[in-house]
Amino acid sequence: MQREWLFSLIPLVIGTVLLGFGGYGLRRAAALRRTGVTAEGRIVRHDSRRDDDGVTYHHPVAAWTTRDGRACEHASRFGRGSVAGAYRVGARVVVLYDPEDPRRFEIRGWDARTVDLVFTVVGSVLTAGMALAVAVRLLTL
Repeated sequence: MQREWLFSLIPLVIGTVLLGFGGYGLRRAAALRRTGVTAEGRIVRHDSRRDDDGVTYHHPVAAWTTRDGRACEHASRFGRGSVAGAYRVGARVVVLYDPEDPRRFEIRGWDARTVDLVFTVVGSVLTAGMALAVAVRLLTL
């Protein structure tokens, strides 16, 4: 294999990583839907994080009490550039959480599987496309 074909491994690795993250997120969400427990919670604050481009993302922090009486307060793993009225501080929300590990939760209506789905699709396309290109190159040597 010539040296320039080594660079085709970069999109292959990126695709594999994206596919892994997306697949993990989708599996995690499916498991949470299967075994999760709902609770009524409220938004107590927003953790705001600024990225390298200066865009601020708001991650709502939900507080709820589990069925066994534990108080939980965790930030959503998804952030958005703006906060809708339904997710302002003090708003009541429905939380779906894992009873064995309440840190694994989602805020109904806020957490969407769209990001994980996009990662999975883009990762699949990159991985399959580059694996095919490398296989064709190896077979035509």
